[in-house]
Amino acid sequence: MKRFIVFSAFIAVIVFLSAFTVMQKKKIIFFGDSITQAGVAPNGYITLLQQMLVKNGKDKAFDLIGAGIGGNKIYDLYLRLEDDVLSKKPDLVFIYVGINDVWHKRSYGTGTDPDKFEKFYNKIIDKIQSTGAKVVICTPTVVGEKKGYVNELDGDLNKYSEIVRQIAKNKKVELIDLHKTIVDYINAHNPENKNSGILTTDGVHMNDEGNRFLVEQFWGHIKS
Repeated sequence: MKRFIVFSAFIAVIVFLSAFTVMQKKKIIFFGDSITQAGVAPNGYITLLQQMLVKNGKDKAFDLIGAGIGGNKIYDLYLRLEDDVLSKKPDLVFIYVGINDVWHKRSYGTGTDPDKFEKFYNKIIDKIQSTGAKVVICTPTVVGEKKGYVNELDGDLNKYSEIVRQIAKNKKVELIDLHKTIVDYINAHNPENKNSGILTTDGVHMNDEGNRFLVEQFWGHIKS
C-alpha cells in the first residue's frame, strides 16, 4: 500500500511537470531599430504576426517580443544585447538591422564602417548562440523605393546586404533576404517610380502594406 501511494505521488509529480512544460511558451525576440520598434504598434508586423498565431491556434505556443529602438545601429544592438535579449532567455532571435548603419552615414555622419558592422554582427550572433537560442538574420530593406537601383544609398545597401548574406553562410544561420525580396516587390509594384508609398511611408519605415509584406517573410520561420 505504501509503495502504491509513493508511486501514485511520483506519477502525479510527473504529470504536473509535464503540464507545466507544455505551458511554457517559446520566446521569440525581434531585435532591431525603429522598423521593429513600430512593429508592436496596432498595425505593426509583430502585432500582425501575433494575430496570425491566434488565427492558426498557435498563440499559446509562442511569446513574441519586440526589442526595437529607433536610430539603432549594429553597435547599439551589441550594447543592449544582455538586457534586451539574453536576459529574457529567448528560443529564437530575429536580427533585423543595417538601415541606420548605412543611412546615418549620409544624414548624420555616424554610420558604421563595413568591417565594424561585420565584426559586431558576428559577436552578437556568437553571444546569442552561446545560450542555445536559434538565430535568424535579415538583410536591411531600403532607403528609397525607386526602381533600378537609382536611390542614393542603393550601392551601400547592396554592399551591407552582401555582408549579412556572407555572415549567414559563415555562421550557418538562416537568412531572410529582405533586401532582395523588397527590391523585387518594388520593381513589380512601382509603375510611377515613386520614392515612397509602395511599402514605406517615407522610403524607410513601413506602411500597412509594408508591415504585411514583413509578416509574409517572417511567418514561415515562426510556424516551422
